[in-house]
Amino acid sequence: MGEFTDRVKGAANQVAGNIKQESANPETRDEGAAQEVKGEAQELKGKVKGVVNDL
Repeated sequence: MGEFTDRVKGAANQVAGNIKQESANPETRDEGAAQEVKGEAQELKGKVKGVVNDL
């Protein structure tokens, strides 16, 4: 995946995770927290690709 794709998917996962964390269901809240962390990692991956490509 490219830098831009990783960053967009990461942002989307963060938003979806935040929405799930508002649920009344504890399992869904936990899933949302995990999805948010996954999104943060994807976004970081995209940023790293951008830095590497700039070198």
